[in-house]
Amino acid sequence: MSVNTDTPMFQQYQRVKKEHPDALVLFRLGDFYELFGKDAEVAAPALGLMLTSREIGKGNRVAMCGVPHHSIEKYVSLLLSQGFKAAVCEQMEDPRLTNRLVKREVVRVFTPGTVVEENLLDSQANNYLASVTLGEGAAGLAYADVSTGDFLAAEFPHLEDALQELALLSPAECLYSGDGTDLLAQRLGERLTCPLTRVDPSASLLQPSTELLLKHFGTLSLAGFGLDDLPLATESAANLLRYLEKTHPEAAPQLKSIRVYSTGTHMVIDATTRRNLELTSPFRPGSPFTLLNEVDKTQTPMGARLLKSWLLAPLLDLDEINQRLDSVQALLENGAAREELRRLLKDIGDLQRLTSKLAANRGNPRDLARLRDSLAVVPRLETALSPFSAPLLQAIRAQIDPCEEVHRQLADGLIELPPASPTEGGFIKDGFSEELDRLRNSAGQGKEWIASLEAGERDRTGIKSLKVGYNQVFGYYIEVSKPNLHLIPSDYVRKQTLSNAERFYTPELKEHEAMVLGAEERIGALEYDLFCRLRDMVTENSQRVLRTAQAAAVVDALCSLAQAALTNGYVRPSVNEGTEILIYDGRHPVLEQALGKGRFVPNDASLNRQDRQLLVITGPNMAGKSTYLRQVALIVILAQMGSFVPARQAEIGLVDRIFTRVGAFDDLVGGQSTFMLEMTETANILNNCTPKSLLLFDEIGRGTSTYDGLSIAWAVAEHVHELGAKALFATHFHQLNQLGDQLPRARNLRIAVREEQGKMVFLYRIMEGGTDRSYGIQVAKLAGLPLEVIERAKQVLWRLEKSSDRRQRQAQTEDQVQLSLFQPKEDPLRQELQSLDVDQLSPLQALEKLYQLKKLAAEEGGKGNMESDG
Repeated sequence: MSVNTDTPMFQQYQRVKKEHPDALVLFRLGDFYELFGKDAEVAAPALGLMLTSREIGKGNRVAMCGVPHHSIEKYVSLLLSQGFKAAVCEQMEDPRLTNRLVKREVVRVFTPGTVVEENLLDSQANNYLASVTLGEGAAGLAYADVSTGDFLAAEFPHLEDALQELALLSPAECLYSGDGTDLLAQRLGERLTCPLTRVDPSASLLQPSTELLLKHFGTLSLAGFGLDDLPLATESAANLLRYLEKTHPEAAPQLKSIRVYSTGTHMVIDATTRRNLELTSPFRPGSPFTLLNEVDKTQTPMGARLLKSWLLAPLLDLDEINQRLDSVQALLENGAAREELRRLLKDIGDLQRLTSKLAANRGNPRDLARLRDSLAVVPRLETALSPFSAPLLQAIRAQIDPCEEVHRQLADGLIELPPASPTEGGFIKDGFSEELDRLRNSAGQGKEWIASLEAGERDRTGIKSLKVGYNQVFGYYIEVSKPNLHLIPSDYVRKQTLSNAERFYTPELKEHEAMVLGAEERIGALEYDLFCRLRDMVTENSQRVLRTAQAAAVVDALCSLAQAALTNGYVRPSVNEGTEILIYDGRHPVLEQALGKGRFVPNDASLNRQDRQLLVITGPNMAGKSTYLRQVALIVILAQMGSFVPARQAEIGLVDRIFTRVGAFDDLVGGQSTFMLEMTETANILNNCTPKSLLLFDEIGRGTSTYDGLSIAWAVAEHVHELGAKALFATHFHQLNQLGDQLPRARNLRIAVREEQGKMVFLYRIMEGGTDRSYGIQVAKLAGLPLEVIERAKQVLWRLEKSSDRRQRQAQTEDQVQLSLFQPKEDPLRQELQSLDVDQLSPLQALEKLYQLKKLAAEEGGKGNMESDG
């Protein structure tokens, strides 16, 4: 910014900007927050503001835009949603009370991953700040939701595994550090859409990461967290804390513990599969049809976030799965107790975010009241769990801490409906503080005296229009109109002259004014101090509250699964360590709700590693192949997350990973064609699946020419068969039906179709055996193509099929007389050529021999034509 910087205010701004170069600085000037220079040029279009300019120094202008101070959160939210960081620089003193440059400081740096304000967050989703560190091939990952206090870390043997985990987390912001950071930034940019921030590696030299974590957690070792042998995870966690200390230091203390986890404890569902199965987001924006929407019957934001995390990370531990299933069954069987739990949960606020917000000094009296009201419900929640004997529900009940002392102080200290701002006053209950009661009594007496002053002075002076008033500039006054000025007593002291009146005070009024205003000022300061004490009390007990919050979230998530099972007619699956998936009358949990009750056609599914490992499914488009593939995967996911499933009966052998290759669309941003994307996703599946994985392939090879596509589909199917993973392979290549005869663990299935008077009727039933037709023209007719196009397509198809049959017969005939690929036929021409000794031939002899060979070739060709004609 090439401007004159001799203006003190602008020098102050530049110092702030230098300290926060990667943030848009919102600089408080009176009633506005202003942005200057490059920041203004970036922010104006992002916020929909007009870009203006301001003179800085003599003859120099700088770009500028601004927002009203009372709308700051709205505009910060807009910046965060677009991936920007915002540094709020506040006036630290009243400009009216100083003749020098107002002192200003950055009071908060807002970044997408460090938000705790509820109005800036999605209540149904976590807001993760992630940190990744690259080592020699390996990678460490840490992530935290500072709005809830969750803090986790993991280490991965390969960078790709960490990237896959990051893609599933969908962090709001990601930090990165380590060797090869340029490569890491590129790889992160390919997987994530959130802002990326490079961490200065020299920070760990000033304070080693282990030392920082030990100091933060107040421990002598990291072994208790499982971090002692995970240097990359340790580095990632430390980088995350360093970043919080820099951007939002009040939030760092809320991360009171860290949990180390391994992806080996959960089913792996990569980002592609999550999208293809529409687990949490629909293909069509705005559509309500996702698996999460069908099972989410939660009553609290905490429960909603937890349920979503369960859905995206189904369990691999059989005991944990059965504990959840036992709890869901118990809740389903005791409807009255379940409804009581759901009613109580509805009255519990977001304890996690309320507690973290208050502990980060961002809360207000209204937040304290919401916490008070939520804690009032907790003892009844604990009691409502007593009828259940399921081990998990009993463990949750034992985890609930009513926090009686916290609730008592909040209940004793706050009025029923306090204001949002702690500076408004009037929110502390009478009787909570003797000093506050005394001050209120004093102020009240003074106000009563002043209120009675007007009537007394009218009687004393005889001035019926006399008024007693107040304003912030002049305080209390007695106002007398000019025609009555001759009636004022001698003890009236002139205070202000107006056009039609004079304002006065009396020594007695001044005394009571001082009493009232002094008391009110002390009341405001004392109320704010009491508010801070209550907030600190919550902070001191935050771990107790958060444990209760977690317990309430688990109860809510389990009740949600029970309610979904009741509403949607789900049954308890049998989950085991075997390798078989057996589903009777399975249904697609999302599509059946979209179609309406009773309209979805259920189907069985049977996969195992003995004789039904690879199921090749053929049938016309729109007949239900893709739906069948997806419903099998969704039932497995529901079962392993601990949910009942849409089926008459289901037995699920544990699946470690689910991969999908479905759908066809170009990745224009990534520069990948349909076929390239298809092959990339297929390669990922073949390179990362295990014998315990479930693979879904939908129309492999359709992105290229028929023969190339068929060849690739065939080869992929054979390879999957050899790998041993259970796979559903839907295809329009009916030639793949031959795999059912050639591969011992492959079986053919088809979608049942009935033709009635030239019309095709989809039955949506899966049947054993393959089909040799694609029904493409019939599908086109159903789609509404003009009749003349359909008739022309039939003619072209007839000619192509006839031509194909003729070529096949010709090829079979030629095979009888031409060279066989495996059994070469004796050929006189070949024999003659092989007998030649080229080195011994003169040029004349060579010409003569060439003439003989040509004649021989013509004779052999004639014989072949006569045989063909015959």
